[in-house]
Amino acid sequence: MNEKAPIDWKKIQLIRVNNRSHSGDLQVGPMVARLGSAMVQGEEFQAGKLSDQSASGHDKSLGGQLQDESIDVIRSAVGITKEAARAISITALEAVREGALFMGVIGSRGELLDPFKHIDAAIWTEPEIPDHMVQASYDFCEELTRREAGNFYHSFKYLPDDKRRAIMAYYAFCRRADDIADGDFVDVFPGGSSDDPESMEYRESIERLSPGGPILDRSTYNDKMSQLFYYRKKLSTAYGNITSTDPIFIALKDTVRRYGIQRQLLDDMISGMENDFHKNRYQTFEDLYSYCYRVASTVGLVCIEIYGYDDPRAKEYAESWGVFMQLINIIRDVAEDADRDRIYLPLEDLSRWGITEQDVKSGKELLNHPGWVPFVEEYLDRADGYRQRAFKLLSHLDKSARYSPAAMASFYQSIMTKITKSKGDVFTDRIQLTKTEKILLAAYVYVRYRFFGF
Repeated sequence: MNEKAPIDWKKIQLIRVNNRSHSGDLQVGPMVARLGSAMVQGEEFQAGKLSDQSASGHDKSLGGQLQDESIDVIRSAVGITKEAARAISITALEAVREGALFMGVIGSRGELLDPFKHIDAAIWTEPEIPDHMVQASYDFCEELTRREAGNFYHSFKYLPDDKRRAIMAYYAFCRRADDIADGDFVDVFPGGSSDDPESMEYRESIERLSPGGPILDRSTYNDKMSQLFYYRKKLSTAYGNITSTDPIFIALKDTVRRYGIQRQLLDDMISGMENDFHKNRYQTFEDLYSYCYRVASTVGLVCIEIYGYDDPRAKEYAESWGVFMQLINIIRDVAEDADRDRIYLPLEDLSRWGITEQDVKSGKELLNHPGWVPFVEEYLDRADGYRQRAFKLLSHLDKSARYSPAAMASFYQSIMTKITKSKGDVFTDRIQLTKTEKILLAAYVYVRYRFFGF
């Protein structure tokens, strides 16, 4: 049962990109590629090879757009079947449970435990998930959120129980992906490795179509790309009849079924993290917007499906919600990112103020550059436009769910205000809210958005 399930490349076809623009004064980039159900005849992927038109990425009418489509289609092909890893039946699972103590999620030393670590399997194929496993999985995700993201945890905890646990399951999914991409977490997938032929084929296909080569050293790149590849495989279990024994994906599977969350949104988030392995500079704001959409707007779009909304415009505002928070993260973390040779600030905008890449890498010396303060003011003014659109989201949400997004947006608004008052000094100390500031702001937001209107 250790035989790997190959990607069926021949069944995958190109999907045209559906671009849309936004009205108003906000400068936004194109919506990233959406992979729908309609397929274009005659443009097929095959193992390790694209049709001549798409492989080159030089089609006269589509240019790099077709190249981006091709990458997204490869990513969307990742799935798992029962042959991909050893499966276990419900009967066997119950036998294991009867023969050993069913562990909780917190150990005797206070550490977070995988409650299913004793199960010697990656998946099982029974259609139903035992309720005790679902509940233990949600407990795991909630505890992970509490430990890893105090601000988010406190904004989530006032949601109704079902929405709270669903949001934390989704957060755990995002957190784990980020820990793989930017941290040192190693996600173990039985039978999977960077040397696995299927993993290598996926990695090489993405690399072949990406602009430039990997920006990481080869060993790190291979390991992280392979881990995210297997992470995508786990994600596929949330949308099929096969179930992962990873508690995050057990809880996520229950969440996506309850709230009808589209897989494309979760795939796009992983794609944004993969893009960090190939791109560490953004020439225009349009380029940056596409990145922000993948890693942040998709989060907002998933969250509102859990919160519930009464107007289709909520999706537009949720997209802006994600962009706003990501823009603030980027400006706040300029120094940290530069130390890793990543500059997310649009080079085109920096250049207009006479700021070079080397200036950004100089750290505190940038504060003496005559163009830095006006650049920051312009950057934050643009971010504020997305903030205004983000707050329009709240009136379209159920009152019981408004506090969570309102608290997060308000925290980031306060951070933006601090950056403005510091005249862009994001180098001396990391700009953040004190505990007292968080408590007072959280209390204000809770009373306003839970009990009063707008």
